[in-house]
Amino acid sequence: MKITVAVFFGGQSVEHEVSIISGIQACCALNTDKYNVLPIYISKDGIFYTGDHMGDIESYKNMKTCLEKAVRVVLVPQDGRVALIRYPIKKLGNNLVGEFDVALPVVHGTNVEDGTLMGLLETLGVPYTGCDVLSSALGMDKYATKAVLKQAGLPVLDCVTVTGRQYTQDEDAILNSIEERFNYPLIIKPINLGSSVGISLAADRLSLKAAIDLALSFASRALIEPAVQNLREINCSVLGDADDVRTSVCEEPVTSNEILDYKDKYLSNAGDAGGEKSGMSSLKRRLPADISSVLEEKVRSLAAQAFLALGCSGVVRIDFLNNKESDEIYINEINTIPGSLSFYLWDASGINFASLLDNLIRLAFKRHRERQSLTFTYETNILSGISLGGAKGLKGKA
Repeated sequence: MKITVAVFFGGQSVEHEVSIISGIQACCALNTDKYNVLPIYISKDGIFYTGDHMGDIESYKNMKTCLEKAVRVVLVPQDGRVALIRYPIKKLGNNLVGEFDVALPVVHGTNVEDGTLMGLLETLGVPYTGCDVLSSALGMDKYATKAVLKQAGLPVLDCVTVTGRQYTQDEDAILNSIEERFNYPLIIKPINLGSSVGISLAADRLSLKAAIDLALSFASRALIEPAVQNLREINCSVLGDADDVRTSVCEEPVTSNEILDYKDKYLSNAGDAGGEKSGMSSLKRRLPADISSVLEEKVRSLAAQAFLALGCSGVVRIDFLNNKESDEIYINEINTIPGSLSFYLWDASGINFASLLDNLIRLAFKRHRERQSLTFTYETNILSGISLGGAKGLKGKA
């Protein structure tokens, strides 16, 4: 009997469209001899939809028509699986639209990748691939990531953060404190976005102010750190869990600007949307990276250590900053659900996309079995002796 895999994509995120591309890539790569593929699209207002056409990237070129043909559903736990129930419910006929055994979240950004969707899947009691709630939340917050990695003794750049409220109350004081702490140039980022959205390079006070304004338009906090000189970016993917960690070959993204931006990642040389030459797989890169064997070994070792320090599972991509002259290396950030699931890095490492997804699903079921062995209830009848001073509930309180 085939396993039904629900592939989740979309969501309330600025990376919504990127997630659709990654999600369709996964739908197309799943081995249909083993799995039934159930695409579940999350709209920008957080509504779940499904339909046979939703596994076809062409459907999303006219979103209005796509949603008119789709079925809106709610997720309901049912006998160890999750049922998709039509909403609104029809008075006559069958409202069961589908069921699935395991979830494959291919979502990017806030409100989904940050642990929000994983929390829902935990509550539903269904196996799901990738990082859990905690590691997803840590990985999305760039400052929290740095704090954990620094505590683990791993190399990260020093940084400061500023909230929108702090900046509004005393802009000059904030700018002065940053300039006292760091020399220009500086990198400014929203605290919790991916895909290089809202990231700027500042060379002076005027550009720093503009960069903070931009970052705070996307997030409640901005992160400021020194820019690495003679910059080379190196990425490495990690696959596994706490018991077994594997690292991919390294890649070196080729940038058109001083920093790798959204255009470099998704709009330049984009190929056919939803195909293997779209999304992050379309990025211009040197693969494998043109680096020494010593540096490659160091990057792969640091990637594995960071994966374990953050408690990750499934497949992630860890991005590094390297000063080509001094050979200093810093962990920049982690992508807990990387664009295109980093299948191109694993393909270059001898694991094709279908096998990568097989590994993710196997790890999902393994974690679910381990979780089921834990105790989540405590047998005691504490309510038998409780008294609320005669109050019997909310009835009659109004």
